[in-house]
Amino acid sequence: AVRGLSDWPFSCQEAGISANMGYRTVVMYTEIGCFVVCVAGWILVCSTMPIEIWTWSEVSGIVLTTSNYFSNLWKDCVSDSTGVSDCKGIPSLFALNWDIHMCRALIIISIILAFFGSILVLVGMKCTKIGGSEIVNAKVTFAGGMNYLVGGICAMVAFSYYGNKIRSEFDDPNYVEQKFEIGVGVFLGWGGSTLLVTGGLIYSILAGREAFESRTDKYPQYQIPGYNFVPSRKSLTSLGRTETTYTRQTRSPADSRASTISEISSATKTTRTTASNAYV
Repeated sequence: AVRGLSDWPFSCQEAGISANMGYRTVVMYTEIGCFVVCVAGWILVCSTMPIEIWTWSEVSGIVLTTSNYFSNLWKDCVSDSTGVSDCKGIPSLFALNWDIHMCRALIIISIILAFFGSILVLVGMKCTKIGGSEIVNAKVTFAGGMNYLVGGICAMVAFSYYGNKIRSEFDDPNYVEQKFEIGVGVFLGWGGSTLLVTGGLIYSILAGREAFESRTDKYPQYQIPGYNFVPSRKSLTSLGRTETTYTRQTRSPADSRASTISEISSATKTTRTTASNAYV
């Protein structure tokens, strides 16, 4: 059966509502997936702090004795083939180089930002329904995504700088001290920071589009069956100018009629005065 024109606005409205619900469902499941990814990245970055093998080196001795040297940002350790290991903390904080302090600070900042990002995202996600309106929840989710993104960048900078330092010392022929290789802690940090950056970027894009999109509520929408017309500033300005011109044109005959009547009345008064003078 062919539908009439009166049925089209209702069908368009129903289609718009269903499309909006489908988009909301996709965004909700995407947010859940990003939350899992970001929490996994945060856990990986946190796990690198107690891991002792950020750098490692193996030195073979006489007979069957082999010594393994490994260290992280907080202590240096050594172990041998007999299974005996010993770790020694860094004795002086001020005796460290500036790059070790920088890596420590960046990783701690990353962990703190990711923690607060998790709280903000839990409040603003569509599936939790803890916050207020949709716009407020989107802004809260955007703030949590930015925390994830900045925290992931801080961790990526720290692990990348530390790994590049180990590589440059290993490849430098003039470096006469013991050379180390990149350990498992740096690789875990790279993986965790990548997850944080990826999840935070997706959160920021999805929530930012909903929270800071340009709104046309200030302009009326004229709906035609099957079409939506939203006038722009230029069209509204031209419409106002045309309406003003039309008003002026419609008022001009009345003004001319009033001026004509006033002229006739003044002429009549002059004629009466002249006639009275002639009679006298």
